[in-house]
Parts: sequence; structure tokens; C-alpha cells
Amino acid sequence: MKNRVTGIGGFFFKTKDPNKIKEWYKTHLGLNTDQYGCTFWWKDKQGNDCSTQWGPFKEDTTYFQPSDKQFMMNFRVENLVELLEELKKEGVTVVGDIEEYDYGKFGWIMDPEGNKLELWEPVDKAFL
Repeated sequence: MKNRVTGIGGFFFKTKDPNKIKEWYKTHLGLNTDQYGCTFWWKDKQGNDCSTQWGPFKEDTTYFQPSDKQFMMNFRVENLVELLEELKKEGVTVVGDIEEYDYGKFGWIMDPEGNKLELWEPVDKAFL
């Protein structure tokens, strides 16, 4: 498999008050926030529209489990199914099952320090 990770898909973190922190980032850093956080748009090498998401989660979220960390990274990948099969063979811990939505497929792994990593095979055009 040539490209495993093609970019950062998102950065997610826990916070006491997601709405308050989104407003702070909007006011002080100019982020164009919505109910999910902020979407950054960019072009890949082929000129395709791509997105990266910044998103605060409520501090009691279970979405980051089994990690007890305060953040979770999302990496953009090209072929999620093939990549997860390769990672399993390499002894990487895969968490849960692949989930598919109109904006892409998602899978999760754990790194050796207990960070849950979200792998996303995106369909960026679903956000346009």
C-alpha cells in the first residue's frame, strides 16, 4: 500500500463548554465555527477540495474511548479497509468496526501510548 496517511483529517479535544470555546476561537482567532467546530478547506496535489475538521467535544464524551486522553487525532487515508487489514497484521490494535456515512468511512486504532486515532477515508464533496 503506497499512501497510508494522506493528511490530517481533524483534531478533536474535550472541553467543559464546547459552545463557549467555539465562540472564543471565533472571536479571537477568526475561526468560522458551527455546531461541529470549524472546517478548514484546502486542495490536494490533484486540485481536489479537501477538508480538515477542528472540533471540541463535551468533556464527558465517550467518543474517545477506550482512550482516556483529552484529545483525538483524525488522519485522512486512501483505502481504509485495506489499511486496517495491514495494520491488524502488524499487530496494531483496531477499535470497533468500520462505520460508513455519506461523508466517508471511519475506523479507529490505538497507538502504543493509548491515544485513539481515527482513520477517515473522506468524501469531502459531501460537505460542499
